[in-house]
Amino acid sequence: MSIHFDLNDLVAFRGVVEQGSFRRAADSIGITQSALSRRVEKLESALGVKLFERTTRKVSLTNVGRAFLPQVERLLDDLDLALLSVGEGAALRTGTLTIACVPSAAYYFMPHAIRSFNAQYPKIKLKLIDASANEVSAAVTSGEADLGVSFTGNLAPEVEFDLLMEERYVIACRNDHPLAGRTSVTWAEAYQHDYITLDRSSGNRLVMDRALPGLRAAKESICEARHVTTVLGLVEAGLGVAAVPSIAMPVSPHPILASVALTEPEVVRQMGLLKRRGRTLTPAALELERLIRELPERLARH
Repeated sequence: MSIHFDLNDLVAFRGVVEQGSFRRAADSIGITQSALSRRVEKLESALGVKLFERTTRKVSLTNVGRAFLPQVERLLDDLDLALLSVGEGAALRTGTLTIACVPSAAYYFMPHAIRSFNAQYPKIKLKLIDASANEVSAAVTSGEADLGVSFTGNLAPEVEFDLLMEERYVIACRNDHPLAGRTSVTWAEAYQHDYITLDRSSGNRLVMDRALPGLRAAKESICEARHVTTVLGLVEAGLGVAAVPSIAMPVSPHPILASVALTEPEVVRQMGLLKRRGRTLTPAALELERLIRELPERLARH
């Protein structure tokens, strides 16, 4: 019995399952949507079965497709491992990996992880989605991102959270600000100064509001922004102080910015790795996960 399909057809099938969409699967593989559809149709024709139920709104596996999926994943993963074990296999691997990060994690973690990963897999393209915590969770849930780095909060039930590190919030101010010489400052004291805050769409704002339910600032904020990096730019321009997660701060000493510990209370957020439950990661994605897991300890030593 001859079966007329090849590995590209299996990759297309797995891509549609992971991405939940023919369009997103085609983008992740780097081919046109029509080419991807032809590969799936070729596979279905060769097997003599229907693998997907397709409507205008969604794509779902048939019963036969669900039974076929674990065998395809095992075959492709075994092939990846075999290639990686042969000589320069790692350097020859191609494809795309997508990781979604909140901006502070993208700033703190990802340059180091991408540098190490690229040295090992120079032909695999990494796509970095720097977005809000809700958007990171949604990207992992939908399969748009292979991995995510974010903090605990309103995570979707389909998402697993594995703790990477805990960090506290600090006050960011200019070096010439009256608070810059302090070893610590209370939230109430900090809010007596002109301050900049994150708007209510920010996951950091949610963490702070939950931790400080009774705190009333002495004055209104002079400005709100969505991203921590924007807030730090406003602080650097001398518009006020701001409460930010510690990993968002530039490496000290900085020519303009200073960081002061916040107390009463000490507010901590948990940063972790996000994965979709039940999703099998490719060997390359597992290597990226390993590199990210090593970073908190490695960066703490420097």
